[in-house]
Order: sequence, then C-alpha cells, then structure tokens
Amino acid sequence: MKKALVMLATAVAMSGAFAQTSAPASAPTGTPASAPAAKAGHERNVEDRIAYLHTQLKITSAQESQWNAFADVMRGNGETMGQLFQQRKANTNLSAIDDMKQYATIAQAHADGMKKLVDAFDPLYSSFSPEQKKLADVTFHQGGPEGGHRHNGKGSAKKAPAAAE
Repeated sequence: MKKALVMLATAVAMSGAFAQTSAPASAPTGTPASAPAAKAGHERNVEDRIAYLHTQLKITSAQESQWNAFADVMRGNGETMGQLFQQRKANTNLSAIDDMKQYATIAQAHADGMKKLVDAFDPLYSSFSPEQKKLADVTFHQGGPEGGHRHNGKGSAKKAPAAAE
C-alpha cells in the first residue's frame, strides 16, 4: 500500500509539474504577456486533473472533505511547481552551479509537495471502499494518461489496464 501511495503522489505531483509546458505558442516565452497565459493553462491542467480524479475515483459525498483537502494540496503543489518552472524558464543565462542550485530548489519543493500530498491522500484512501482502492491503485499505477505524470489534463483518452505502458 505504501508503494501505491508513493506512486500516487509522484503521479499527481508530476502531472502538475509538467503541465505548464502547454503555454500558447502565440506569445514569445519570457514576455510579460506569456506569463498569465502559461499560468492560466497550467491552472486549467491542474483543475482538469482534479476533476478527472474525482470522477475516476468515484468520490462520494461523505468523502468530499478529505477530497477537498487533497485537491487543495494538488493546487498548492501545482502553483509552487509552476512558479519554480517559470523562474527556471526565465533564467536562461545561469552558470552551471546556479542551474544546479535552481534544480535542487525544484527537487526539494517537489519532495516537500510529495510529503504534503501523501499526508492529504492517506485519510482519503483510508475512507475508500475496496472498489475505490482498486480504482486508485490502477489509476496511479498505470503511469499513462489516466494515472501518471504524462497526463495531458484532458482525461478523455482511456486505455484498458492491459494496454497500459
């Protein structure tokens, strides 16, 4: 079960971290106009992921308070990682040591976010029915569009578990 939680947390955190690569191509990177558009796209991806998981995991009304706590951590982690990746993207003339330090900051924020996410998911997962636990285990274990870091935020393409990579 701990392995499933770690995989869950990684999948969810990474979905938020990679989502900001969807900035619109119409505005040049690093311009003030592109930052709000990239942030809006990133927030939409995080919200799409939250909505997808809510549906996929069949969250009940009795589980809403735990779900909301989990979703809030996802939002916070997504915002933190989005800001850090935007800073990294904006800093194009870094020395090798500064680049490594910046990456270390991102890695530490990711680790801190994962801890928060696992802490928020634990009571929710404990409240799940056996069916919901199976759904969660499969959803976060697949690693594909439905359950992993490669999720594009759309939630529309569905693979059968046997077809997962």
